[in-house]
Amino acid sequence: MNNEITGGSGGPFRWYDLFSRGARDWLRHSEKVREAVRERLPEIISNAEVLGGGHRTVRVPMKLLEHYRFRLRPPESHTAAGQGSASPGDVLRAPQNHASGQDKGQGITEPGGVQFVLELAIDDIVDWLWEELELPNLQARVGGMTDEEYRREGWNRRGARSRLDRRRSMKEAVKRRHAQGESAPPFSDDDLRFRQLVRRATPTTQAVVFFAMDVSGSMSEGDRQLAKTFFFWVVQGLRRQYQYLETVFVAHTVDAWEFEEQEFFQVSGTGGTVASSAFEKVLDVVDTRYDPERYNVYVFYASDGENSPEDRETAAAALGRIGAVASFMGYVEISSGARRGGETETAALFRDLASSGDVGSYVLTASEEVWDAIRAFFTNRSQQDSHPSSP
Repeated sequence: MNNEITGGSGGPFRWYDLFSRGARDWLRHSEKVREAVRERLPEIISNAEVLGGGHRTVRVPMKLLEHYRFRLRPPESHTAAGQGSASPGDVLRAPQNHASGQDKGQGITEPGGVQFVLELAIDDIVDWLWEELELPNLQARVGGMTDEEYRREGWNRRGARSRLDRRRSMKEAVKRRHAQGESAPPFSDDDLRFRQLVRRATPTTQAVVFFAMDVSGSMSEGDRQLAKTFFFWVVQGLRRQYQYLETVFVAHTVDAWEFEEQEFFQVSGTGGTVASSAFEKVLDVVDTRYDPERYNVYVFYASDGENSPEDRETAAAALGRIGAVASFMGYVEISSGARRGGETETAALFRDLASSGDVGSYVLTASEEVWDAIRAFFTNRSQQDSHPSSP
């Protein structure tokens, strides 16, 4: 957000200068809190304690805000300004900075820096993170639930005083006086116009989001943790952003299982990898519980990219069937160690499908990149630039 705008004289000023001093202080404090949160996003997002579900708050340190003021020189200081023993060309030593609050030696009495440690609710942070993000291709479905809401449509000469449209009433008065001449009264009750509220029923944008994850032996504990971190913050954001949203969690090795949310973020497995088992499980749940005519279907799949070569044709066919009914599919490839992201068996499947559907991919190598991955999938598709490391 740009905090400076150009005034009438051409000079920039901050938008919160328009408010009283107390309001300005509060607005500036809120802005600084947001900046501190955004600067520490990688650390906040990768917090394993938050992911475990036991903590619903995070702590964010930030600097203490003070008003500008003159600070007098300590009386015991004997330094002066403009007069001293230095000569032109002398190299002066840089002043020591003790603002961190850590004493470098004994007997130091200079004041150190002060930091606040703010404890913020996860829901508040999610609101800030998701204020510019959205589900791609979300559309209202015919035959689904409907929302009834009141909308302002038209005017009437009678109505509640709270719905009086002053601008429209003044226009009516001007028109009447122009037609009746100068002898007409400046205003009458017939000039009043009140906004009318009409109840309209609109289709609800329902959506179901599938989170599928490879938990086979090829996925290390760090890989699974990274995939779960990505899914956790996506789930938190979507639930805060959309009212009618359902989630389904699927984990697989050679076979696939549906889990409850809490179990999904704790599950681990061993054995081989058959990706088609997860895709077939997603299709089975869609066929039995979520009619694509009524639901927007989204599928996000996280894997290290390994898959059985014999499963390629079956997995490609299942992905094609998902792509035919899904509004969007996202693939997160967990690439760590010596693995080369974007050149794996599973990445090739999604790359082949991208030409015929709305599919996004991202190579995730560290927890510091989780927020970038979320933005890559949920930023407006028409304005999204391709990620350089995407497969």
